Amino acid sequence: MAIDLISTLKGSLLEDYFPAGWDLKALDAICARPAATIGKRETWWNKKFAPIACATQEDFDTMMGHAIAFEIASAKKAGKPIAFILPVGPMGMYRWTVYFLKEWNVDCRHVHGFNMDEWSDAKGGTLPATNRGSFQYAMEQAFYGPLGTLTVPKAQRHFATRNELPKYGEQIRALKKKGAKLVTVFGIGRACHIAFWEPHFASEYPSLNAWKADEFRLAAKLHPMTIEQNAITSFKSRTTLVSTRANTVGPGLFLKSDAIIGGADGTLGRGMMWQGMSFRATLHHEPTPWIPSTFMPTLPGRLFYLAELAGPLEAECN
Repeated sequence: MAIDLISTLKGSLLEDYFPAGWDLKALDAICARPAATIGKRETWWNKKFAPIACATQEDFDTMMGHAIAFEIASAKKAGKPIAFILPVGPMGMYRWTVYFLKEWNVDCRHVHGFNMDEWSDAKGGTLPATNRGSFQYAMEQAFYGPLGTLTVPKAQRHFATRNELPKYGEQIRALKKKGAKLVTVFGIGRACHIAFWEPHFASEYPSLNAWKADEFRLAAKLHPMTIEQNAITSFKSRTTLVSTRANTVGPGLFLKSDAIIGGADGTLGRGMMWQGMSFRATLHHEPTPWIPSTFMPTLPGRLFYLAELAGPLEAECN
């Protein structure tokens, strides 16, 4: 007899907690697969998509940072602009992106950065750029500032504010007409979001095409799983600091990427992790708007991950 979430869910405080479109039994079956099958290709994966295992956090940061720097250097060599949709999480790769660009003496005057999301209030208002909790502050400190004289021009740094986010689509399309490549750099949320595009949004669209077409959302209502994930990863467990809303890009932008650079490094030490299920679902669940990250393997690029996330995802008391 099983005593687990699925067998005890009915009548519990979690009965209406998970996104309505989640098949928990299917997710559990994916989680139960042997660790050695993590890289097994699915029929819906893009032929140029691949997951890349990293043995350590240091390897992960370096390899992902190199991938970003290489895209920037390649565009510079080709004499073309390049547009990035950029995350705040993961973050460690930016230090290495800066390192490689400085080593190669590659300037970023041809780079256009579009931050994918930002905390907001109920009307889409955002924190000032000087607030340590804002994503703009994080990007200035981790990437734009450390590049020094090689940095991205200020006019080409875009942040997901109420006034600027609605203009992303038009700006990116204009850059593509000039030959720019669009690269989305991303992490995977506990609730399998990309940016803050949450799974429960799926219920609001009449069709898959309508869902895929939406480019952004202001003051998006975040899933409780997302709020608790960020309390752990960004706010040192202080849930009261986490907003329940955010501005975010949508699939109408990130699914138009010419290439992707993903990262999954959600381990906590001593065998603990928060991202194992999300990572496996991303790779091995058929694409569905109820699990937004499942669409990323349909695009060309790489998803770097800490090898520990492959599992096995089995009980281990800590």
